[in-house]
Amino acid sequence: MPGPDRQPKPYASKPYHDLVISGPSMFKFAESIGFVSERKNSALLTAIHSYVREPYTEHWVATVTSIDAEGYETVYDINEPRTHSFVANGIVVHNCGEQPLYPYDSCNLGSINLAKMVKRTDHHYEVDWDLLRDTVKLGTRFLDNVIDMNNYPIPQIEQISKAIRRIGLGVMGWADLLIKLGIKYDSNDALMLAEKVMSFITENARKTSEELAVERGPFPEFEDSIWYKLGYKPLRNSTVTTIAPTGTISIISGGASQGIEPIFSVVYMRNVKDSLGSNLIEVDNEFETYALEYNFYSDELMNTLAGKTSIQDVESIPEEVRKLFVTAYDIAPEWHVKMQAAFQKYTDNAVSKTINFPNYATPQDIETAYNMAYQLGCKGITVYRDSSKSVQVLQAVDQKATLGGAKKIAQMKENKEKKGQAVSIATIREGATTYVLSPHDEKKCPSCATAMVAAEGCFTCPKCGYSECS
Repeated sequence: MPGPDRQPKPYASKPYHDLVISGPSMFKFAESIGFVSERKNSALLTAIHSYVREPYTEHWVATVTSIDAEGYETVYDINEPRTHSFVANGIVVHNCGEQPLYPYDSCNLGSINLAKMVKRTDHHYEVDWDLLRDTVKLGTRFLDNVIDMNNYPIPQIEQISKAIRRIGLGVMGWADLLIKLGIKYDSNDALMLAEKVMSFITENARKTSEELAVERGPFPEFEDSIWYKLGYKPLRNSTVTTIAPTGTISIISGGASQGIEPIFSVVYMRNVKDSLGSNLIEVDNEFETYALEYNFYSDELMNTLAGKTSIQDVESIPEEVRKLFVTAYDIAPEWHVKMQAAFQKYTDNAVSKTINFPNYATPQDIETAYNMAYQLGCKGITVYRDSSKSVQVLQAVDQKATLGGAKKIAQMKENKEKKGQAVSIATIREGATTYVLSPHDEKKCPSCATAMVAAEGCFTCPKCGYSECS
């Protein structure tokens, strides 16, 4: 692995093994063993239910002839609630990719909807730099106020948060902005604009932090910071910019594209954790606008596009529109990495960005993306190969029934009831899968004592809305 000087360095580590349970073995594991964690059991049942047909019979290449006792070995099924990180085989594993933190440090994030930072002149859009500057100043002051007005869960977090006063102003609606400006996502023009926009945001956020330092004083650790050593004027905040995923707030904002991601599809289904276990069907705002403006919108076309992660082969859509509405899987992985690096160049903290790969991607493809991200200066990288998880947050609408998995779950339920064991019952409601615990294994809501249900891998109270995942 690379050492501090970026040269290869040997590290001592223990052997690492993955136990893969798939196909018929996964069904047998769920029926006979299962997980201790209710949440993992729910995810397991979701994976089983995703099968369109029963899995193929496995043809074993090895046979176990005998099992001899060799003693005990410590194994871990870890849940680390404090930092959500641990060292696995010599590598720090962490859930958050866009905000490296100190112990007891905290996230304080806000995002500007870039799709709103435009003005229309002579029948075309351009970036409204004055509006963006004013919004950055307001956002920086708002986030700094949060540090002082916040109610902290423990004193240590309050102490660190106020000592370094870290904030992270970022963006969402980047893909929407490019579409409004008529710029293709995977283009050099888009990369140049990314650097220009993010450098503008960070520069003005830091100027505002300088003004706040004059008004209210610099962050207490300023003289021990790199900013002081580099000769910067006193700053109110140790960092000012971060680019977060914005999965939820982009919906609240009216359907802006997420963070700096390209659009996933022009029509897609969002898996959400709510009390009904339902799914949201969404049509991209900008695509609908173009379809109406270019006069090719129709219900028939929208039905055709449902389930497609690309519109490049739909000839009824004008070619200039197809070129503009490239989706996550139209874009080559290297362009995903280039876009992340362009924003990272002018971002204090890190950048949340998914490097999307098609289902047929190879380990070598993934390795290439990691190396490229490292060489271009990205602080972290997240890769996702399509359908590598049984449930993904964004997916194209798929009308196929999953009868194979449902049949197998019904058999498991029947077998376990015969044995008098607790069992999770699978039901299908409005296209969504919801798992309801049987009375033998009922989980109560800690807020109102109502029996909770598990939908999309998360237990939620149908009465008060309490969720273990929120």
